[in-house]
Amino acid sequence: MTDATTARLDDWAKKQTAAEELIPLVGRLYRENDVLLTLFGRSLLNKSVTGMIKAHRYARHFLGEELDIQITHRIVKALSGLNLAPARIDLGRLIEKLDDPNADVDAFLAAELAEVVQSQSGKGEVRDVVLYGFGRIGRLLARILIDRAGGTGMRLRAIVVRRNGENDIVKRASLLRRDSVHGAFDGSIVVDEENSTIQANGTLIQVIYSNDPSEVDYTAYGINDAIIVDNTGKWRDEEGLSKHLACPGASKVLLTAPGKGDVKNIVFGVNDDAILDTDTIVSAASCTTNAITPVLKAINDKFGVRNGHVETVHSFTNDQNLIDNFHKGSRRGRAAGLNMVLTETGAAKAVAKALPELAGKLSGNAIRVPTPNVSMAILNLNLDNATTVDELNTFLREVSMHSPLRNQVDYVTSPELVSTDLVGSKRAGVVDGLATIVDEDRVVVYVWYDNEFGYSCQVVRCVAKMADVDVPAFP
Repeated sequence: MTDATTARLDDWAKKQTAAEELIPLVGRLYRENDVLLTLFGRSLLNKSVTGMIKAHRYARHFLGEELDIQITHRIVKALSGLNLAPARIDLGRLIEKLDDPNADVDAFLAAELAEVVQSQSGKGEVRDVVLYGFGRIGRLLARILIDRAGGTGMRLRAIVVRRNGENDIVKRASLLRRDSVHGAFDGSIVVDEENSTIQANGTLIQVIYSNDPSEVDYTAYGINDAIIVDNTGKWRDEEGLSKHLACPGASKVLLTAPGKGDVKNIVFGVNDDAILDTDTIVSAASCTTNAITPVLKAINDKFGVRNGHVETVHSFTNDQNLIDNFHKGSRRGRAAGLNMVLTETGAAKAVAKALPELAGKLSGNAIRVPTPNVSMAILNLNLDNATTVDELNTFLREVSMHSPLRNQVDYVTSPELVSTDLVGSKRAGVVDGLATIVDEDRVVVYVWYDNEFGYSCQVVRCVAKMADVDVPAFP
């Protein structure tokens, strides 16, 4: 074995040791202080040893080189000794400010994080969350909330579904445990059929059976002041969604579909400041609207958008038929796994509800394709100001790293990237820089998005805002 090989193995062993020591520190800060640590937007919570090392390799996209995990370990160890208030702390951006790796870390952190160091650490009130409907989005929301249990100021208390047979709860728990797209649930699930509960890791979930949203008394299960997340899409206007508010123990409703009428459509990161304490019914819009609106906002703010067309290449969904059969919608009755299906989308027009300055400027259409998850939006835009591929891509990359939209917009330049690589993406949309086309003021931007998980992350952000537990981010 050469000296170079030995050195590489020693370096890897040191990284493993640092990662092994980091993992419990990250978890403890989250559980005890509600402090979520990230690395250039990537959460470090519940990472494996190799996942932790990989996150530090990812930092080279921002720093030009791999981030030394031992420096991160020093920072996190020092953080664990502070009395921190709830916050999101980006270690990557924090370390960027540390000019000297050998500097006094305690003094550095005291100066940078003065606002989150308090005399008595304490979490705010924990808000009850109920999932009404337990389909694709409902189960992913459950996974996210369970994964973050112990922090975030939100706790999943119940799911409400229609009973489908005597073994209903067993089947629903099994669907939560195993997923053909997103893989197995990370943890243990225990079903108590007698008490209609599912215990997933440390979270006890009450399963409530009901055929109507106005029939449930949540207080009977010890649930109070709850936010009801309606994943059914059956009711989209204020009148229908108000049925939830008639239930004892329910105080607010979030719809995981485009709202109709006067219901506010929120794309987190773009217009979430429109969520007021007095709002009781809010919509998280659609997955496509969430994917394209942040990118459109960034481009419009920088270059101006005269007009454009949005074409969505979207994975098939449950509202399509597996084989040819009657369907109330045009073309959607044809076999989803065998065909590209041309259909309509309201996402382009829906952008204007979150971004009024683009009202009347965008048209849109959609093609459903035989893949189960991850979609793509093609933004064909005419700009007010001409640009180049390099300028536009550099700008979008900067947006993904340092702008207020960094949790919504990601940027990739992998030459071998395909749709399955984006399964599990936590961003609303991912710009594919290698596909960008520019001809002076005419541009085409390709935006990938995990239409299930990425959207679910946006929904959870909206829930946190409605629950008033959206903690500050530093630096």
